[in-house]
Amino acid sequence: MISTWVSVIVMLLALVNGARNEDDVEPCATVQASSSVVPLGSNVTATCVIRENCPLAIGQAVHIEWHLGSRFLPSSPGANESSRVSQVVVPSFNHTRAFLTCSVRGSPAQVVGGVQIRAGYPPEAPQSLTCQTNLTKPNTLTCSWDPGPLETHLLTKYTLHTEVWDLNQNYTYEILPGVHQYIIPRSDFVLFSDMEVYVKARNDLGEATTEHIILEPVSAAKFDPPIILQAVSTKYGCLKLSWRLSHHQDWMLEVLNLEVRLKTADSSQWTEQPIPVGRFRTSRPVSLCRLLHGTLYATQIRVRYKQSPWSDWSSSHSGVTLESAPTGRLDSWTKVSGDHMNETLNIHLFWKPSKQFHANSQTVSYTVSVQRLPGQKGKVCSTTRNHCTFRIPRKVRKVFLRAVNAAGKSPPTEVRIYLPKAVEGISDATVVPRDDRAFLVQWRSLVSSGLTGFVVEWRPLLKSDLSLTRFEMTDRNQTSLVITGSFEPYKPYGISVYPRFKDGIGLPQTVNAYSRQKAPSMVPKLTIKKTWQSQIELIWDEIPLDQRNGIIKNYKVFFWNEKGPINVAHADPTERRVVLTDLDSVSLYEAFMMVSTFGGSRNGSTIHFETEPFDALSVLIIVIGSLVGLLLFIFVILMTCFSYQKRLKGHFWPAVPDPANSSIKRWTSESTQDSYLTSDNEEPNLVYLSHLSFLDLPAKISKADHDDLWLNSSEDTSDLGESICGSPFIPGYSGSNSDSVPYATVIFSGPCSSPTLEGPPVYLRSESTQPLLESEETFSPKCYQNMATDQRPTEQCFFGPDLDCVTNEGKELETMWDDFPFLRALAMTETEID
Repeated sequence: MISTWVSVIVMLLALVNGARNEDDVEPCATVQASSSVVPLGSNVTATCVIRENCPLAIGQAVHIEWHLGSRFLPSSPGANESSRVSQVVVPSFNHTRAFLTCSVRGSPAQVVGGVQIRAGYPPEAPQSLTCQTNLTKPNTLTCSWDPGPLETHLLTKYTLHTEVWDLNQNYTYEILPGVHQYIIPRSDFVLFSDMEVYVKARNDLGEATTEHIILEPVSAAKFDPPIILQAVSTKYGCLKLSWRLSHHQDWMLEVLNLEVRLKTADSSQWTEQPIPVGRFRTSRPVSLCRLLHGTLYATQIRVRYKQSPWSDWSSSHSGVTLESAPTGRLDSWTKVSGDHMNETLNIHLFWKPSKQFHANSQTVSYTVSVQRLPGQKGKVCSTTRNHCTFRIPRKVRKVFLRAVNAAGKSPPTEVRIYLPKAVEGISDATVVPRDDRAFLVQWRSLVSSGLTGFVVEWRPLLKSDLSLTRFEMTDRNQTSLVITGSFEPYKPYGISVYPRFKDGIGLPQTVNAYSRQKAPSMVPKLTIKKTWQSQIELIWDEIPLDQRNGIIKNYKVFFWNEKGPINVAHADPTERRVVLTDLDSVSLYEAFMMVSTFGGSRNGSTIHFETEPFDALSVLIIVIGSLVGLLLFIFVILMTCFSYQKRLKGHFWPAVPDPANSSIKRWTSESTQDSYLTSDNEEPNLVYLSHLSFLDLPAKISKADHDDLWLNSSEDTSDLGESICGSPFIPGYSGSNSDSVPYATVIFSGPCSSPTLEGPPVYLRSESTQPLLESEETFSPKCYQNMATDQRPTEQCFFGPDLDCVTNEGKELETMWDDFPFLRALAMTETEID
């Protein structure tokens, strides 16, 4: 369009500057070029001749200039003296279209003539000429071709030429610009007659022709998809298909080539290569054999005539082969639970078909029994699913798994029961998603003794259906596995690796994995748990598993006040708490949390909180409380040390009661109730003795015996307190207390139950190394005075034989009794005994 307008403008300028006569306006100059269409890049020669009557050249010299478009071109003048002829040579014309103009030099220059020159390439021969017959009504023959990659930059015209040999007729069809196919009507060809076809391309620089092809229109026909009428099975492993062509092509009685493809009901993929079944007429059925027994197949067929294009695949038609008993074995995986004290075990048994297993039936069930021979006895499970849960006695070490259909039962698959072992056989288990249908599972083996292999188990964590559990077995040398399946994106899967030993199953390692991750669907709300002057503790709830959309990588809490910058606190994903520190007192803060997975992040809502003011009284109370606690701790330590010291002293130096601070609480005689009070309102500090012991001696003791008695008793007097009559202070007491040490022993000359005493009692001092009195410096025996009924003092020996006594006649009796209040209570007279 632009070139057209440029041409018009050039012609107008030439006419304006042209010479006028009575009838017409002649241009001032004529321009002639070697060719108006030239090959791209070739030379172009042009000549400009100015007329005699051109107004611009009358009475003055003429200077001619050349321009190619807007570019100036040097020229050479003509031979004549007037210089009204000029010639120019363009050495390489590399424009597809341009205007070459000549002008008369002036102010400004005046265009007096010009010519348009086009450049391009000659056409190349069209490629890939094909023709296809359409057998639907109306029948047509469509031929198409490829013009080639070369752009000619010139208008190229195509024509289609045919020659029908039987009719001896030639046809030529003009093709519209830019179109590279043509539909030949049914009247111009014969279905079963050969014909010659070719295409010719032509432009201003030349022409080219395709290779001639010879074809039979029916052999170039693409048939409509055939129709499968029936698919039946008449023998094991075979299907027979009955079929026909569409109604538009049912007139076709020639032999056709057939191909079949099929797939099982549980498969989404057709057979990789179609199955050629030979040449058939439409009335002849097609048989397919070597198929699985008792299997539902979907089938499709397609046809063609000789070398014609294949038709599209027919609609699917299903058929079932005859059933037979299942064959092959099943792969199984057993999980055992139960306390070792129980007599039964809980068994979770999973299975799947092995590569050699064939159900040979549309419906198949499975039975588990503890006996190899089939039968109702010993059966523990029967199901149509791929797993079973049951209980068996602890002594059972294997069960038998069978597949059952209407035609029979498969051979039993022996399943050994391996008890779990508390052994870690693997470590460093990792799971990496490959795509939406595969995970790469890797692990490291820790032990090799007794290791037989590994089990990789996976299941969706958001679904509790055990039938969705899948597993794979590996050998002991394999430490990686690619598991495949229909994994939903953004959904968690639990993948466990178990080590298998000869005598059991080790502890697993489980990893949660996602095939694809994104930001969590929600962010938990921040809650304030505790606030200090410069710190605050924030907590939040756990994100539900179905809203995580990935593995939680971290929690970040962003907080700021109106004065300071934005701070970030990182939290451990497992703790769900964070403590914000170094906060300004009495300041209003804002905070929000960002939760991140490996697929994205999401921000939560903003909360506001205010820190508490600094409280000096609270700090003082805390300091005082700490000091009090420290003092109490020191006091407890000291008391413990003192208690321990008293125990050591009591163990090595037994505590002997002090007679000076002792008294008897009760006595059977009224005379024992003597008041020892120093005043009416003061009570003595009573220290009770453990017991009193009495020893009976013979009625008459010689002086020698008397001395022997003291000599023997001086060696060990601690056992002289063995009770004969019992203690009046401890009811029911009989026998000595090994833990107590008596400080004195009273010896009577007659039985304690005797109404009269034949002699005064003798007092024996204890052999304890601890002094009885604080003022006692030695444990040598001293004399003591006994009180008689007539109130006359009599000398009496105590704590030793009376032969060694030294009497103290000048001392008052009452003062001596004050020193020994307990012995005072033992003072008896014959009248009191009566």
